[in-house]
Amino acid sequence: MMNRASMNEPGMNEQRQPTREGVRAAADAIGAILPPTPLLPLEIAGAKGWAKAESLQPIGAFKIRGAWWRLSNLTDEERAAGVVAVSSGNHAQGVAWAARRLGIAATIVMPRDAPQVKLDATRALGADLVLYDRPGEDRDDVAARVIGEKGGTLVHAFGDPWVIEGQGSAGIEIARQLGRAPTRIVACCGGGGLAAGLALACPDSAIQIVEPHGWDMVGQAIARGEIVQAATDAPATICDALQPTATKQLNLDLLRGRAQAGVTVTDAEVRTAQVFAFSKLNLVLEPGGAAALGAALAGKVPVDEGTAIMLTGGNADPARFAETLLAAGEA
Repeated sequence: MMNRASMNEPGMNEQRQPTREGVRAAADAIGAILPPTPLLPLEIAGAKGWAKAESLQPIGAFKIRGAWWRLSNLTDEERAAGVVAVSSGNHAQGVAWAARRLGIAATIVMPRDAPQVKLDATRALGADLVLYDRPGEDRDDVAARVIGEKGGTLVHAFGDPWVIEGQGSAGIEIARQLGRAPTRIVACCGGGGLAAGLALACPDSAIQIVEPHGWDMVGQAIARGEIVQAATDAPATICDALQPTATKQLNLDLLRGRAQAGVTVTDAEVRTAQVFAFSKLNLVLEPGGAAALGAALAGKVPVDEGTAIMLTGGNADPARFAETLLAAGEA
């Protein structure tokens, strides 16, 4: 087990840096409890590539990786005090799943407008929910208030060193499944935790991040070299899982010089990817989990036989998913 430090201790989180060795350790720990998710062949405009089906994780998303690695590295005292997380749904379920398996109390701060399927699934895993209004309330402020009142360790969705290492374990799996390092990994991006972990896991692979139109906070931060806040009038997006208002300095530092920024997808391109995954791969993807595939299908990122496209989540709202399929059938 690696050196452990509570995120509640001033400066401790900033002092610990995620490493490739940590990613490898996370991959071993996660591999001991979960089988690898499939790496499925696909073809886009005549080019062959691969799709990493993280939508088939027990909670329907890659977030289980970072949650397990973070919670399994808590001290006994930290476990006794419980954990607090902030999420629109997938990280929430990952933390709740890991907490239940490890016997840790979990409180999750979630937006009231999160998909009902994600709210229900998080409750079903035994977590306590604290709801906030989006927009209107700052979710990190709400989490800080909860910790101030109840105590506990914050398990940040993307700005935590252990979470980053855990997410990066997907890159270790991809390389093992391919038998070589991928030439490129195309990743859906919210706050940048997955992309940062993949950059550590696969140092010789190009990392291509994909964000929703108007919510490219990571891409803008990489381009400018500083944290960028989402505009107050940022457009609506169906990618509820990819809406952090800004990345963290830790993520930006790890992605600077590694991630290729500047790719965004529209809702229409995301829906096209959902339909493609359902018809060609027999997979259900939520909008945020289909963003990387949407960029590839739209020709916004190159695809070759060494390209791995991350399909990051499958917790789709049933009614909205059905509407997407129906609309595609009528087109």
